[in-house]
Amino acid sequence: MAKWTAFPHAGEFSYDPATVRKQWKRLHAGDAEPLPEDEAVLAAWAHFHNGDFQRAVEAGLKAGGGGITVANKATAIHANYLEKKEKNKLELLMEVAERARAQVAQDDRNANAWYWQAYALGRYSQGISVAKALAQGLGTRVKDALEKTIALQPKHADAHVALGAFHAEVIDKVGTLIGGMTYGAKKETGLRLYRQALEIFPASPIAMVEYANGLVMLEGEKKMKEATRLYEQAAAAKPMDATERLDIELAKAELDS
Repeated sequence: MAKWTAFPHAGEFSYDPATVRKQWKRLHAGDAEPLPEDEAVLAAWAHFHNGDFQRAVEAGLKAGGGGITVANKATAIHANYLEKKEKNKLELLMEVAERARAQVAQDDRNANAWYWQAYALGRYSQGISVAKALAQGLGTRVKDALEKTIALQPKHADAHVALGAFHAEVIDKVGTLIGGMTYGAKKETGLRLYRQALEIFPASPIAMVEYANGLVMLEGEKKMKEATRLYEQAAAAKPMDATERLDIELAKAELDS
């Protein structure tokens, strides 16, 4: 694969398989991924948590099995946060969606196979425009996959965040009436999902950022003060790994905008 954009805070984290295993519960409080037994998969996760996303993908694909989930997460995070070229970003996201779909075909009870399929298609949809994606039927696929994720793993905080964002984005782009009738999007459901995510994982910077975004989309100016408080809380968080560092930088950028 072509050389990827480097994580801009290289050296901030120095995980190895042993420290990943020790910190697993906290590192995976968002995605509820089970602790792998395969040392090669743990090594791939160490690359991921350190921000070496390209090596995480290569190691994950080589390890196979649970390593595919590492590869999917590393590709998706790199594409969403670091890839500068829109065309490359969309191609990477579709790679994740296809790999995750293949995982589901092999094991339809793999919660993160459903989740990364939904995440990739959701970010792809934002890239091509939510309205266009809805017209192509991607919205229904995203919603169904996220609901399946939560049904399989009720403690999947990130899936709650993403499903909350689905409801908010649809209502924001096509309105409450069409969004509700056609896609089952509801303001109250979206806000509840964000709150549930933070109940599951109170320290999640991305849950704070996305909840703030959702409040602005669904409630407008009257919730700007609360949204700003959430951005400030996220910006002040202490990152446990590279992805959380990127989420915190996202919160800081929101405050600066």
